[in-house]
Amino acid sequence: MVDSPSWAPSDPLGDALHLLRMRGTFYCRNELREPWALEVPAFADTLSFHVLTAGSAVLQVPGEEDIALRPGDLAVVPHARGHTIASSPGAGPAGWVDLLPQRYLSEHYSVLTYGGAGSSSLLLCGIVGFDEPAARELLRHLPAVLHIQAGIDPQAAPVHEIVRMMATELADLRPGGEAVTTRLADIVVVQAIRTWLARDPAAHRGWLSALQDEHLGRALVSIHRDPGRAWTLAALAREARMSRSVFSAEFTERVGEPPMGYLTRWRMNLAHARLREGTASVSQVAAESGYGSAAAFTRAFTRSTGQTPGAVRRGRGAPVRAGTG
Repeated sequence: MVDSPSWAPSDPLGDALHLLRMRGTFYCRNELREPWALEVPAFADTLSFHVLTAGSAVLQVPGEEDIALRPGDLAVVPHARGHTIASSPGAGPAGWVDLLPQRYLSEHYSVLTYGGAGSSSLLLCGIVGFDEPAARELLRHLPAVLHIQAGIDPQAAPVHEIVRMMATELADLRPGGEAVTTRLADIVVVQAIRTWLARDPAAHRGWLSALQDEHLGRALVSIHRDPGRAWTLAALAREARMSRSVFSAEFTERVGEPPMGYLTRWRMNLAHARLREGTASVSQVAAESGYGSAAAFTRAFTRSTGQTPGAVRRGRGAPVRAGTG
């Protein structure tokens, strides 16, 4: 059973935000001089973000309009998409940020000095992953790029305050600066998502809308809290306080898939996260996921994900490149 915060019964969306726990994959402090261009690769199941604390930059995501960044701006690219960030459009051939020579302060934090002899910029880039199914489901509904501009949106005041703190740390790396910067980076991503939820009408459609619905939200929270329970369509309809037929139709329309299909996908996402941790056996994960045997779970998991549980458990660790598009 998934632990839930005390506010979950009346705030299912808060429940999802509570589970926005990141596994920091990599952070890079970039000391840049014009002209410069960095290619950020796509890593599966991750989110990329950029905080510009000095200078200027342009973010280029395939299929999206270029976004000009100014000091204090935050840009989040949530869908594991490769992209370019440069001093200006057409600044020159882009260097792959993960392949350029850089000074590693730890396994997950580096300092990159790059570019020409022109004006300087200071940029913090991060790649983070989310294992909790609630967090991953929430990220699916974010826009292609989340851009929060310094001093523009009053609702983004907490984001700007954290960015100012990050700028102070980046300006002068002191003992413990890496730990402070990476923790602030994690917080600023969650605050950015909260800002989007508060200001964008798109945050009140589909799954997010269903999660906040008085009836459907009850069923969704029940699945999230106790995915291993022997749920049936009738049992979920009772949780929602709706008839089975009306519940099934409304759930499918709002969420985009039938209730039992959602339950299976949720279980598989949760199982994938548990297997990646490598602390539970396949049999334990099978039981947690509501399956009576490891064999039945293995068949369902492999059919759903295209991987065997054992392969996922053995392959835990670094993210896998997912291409540039």
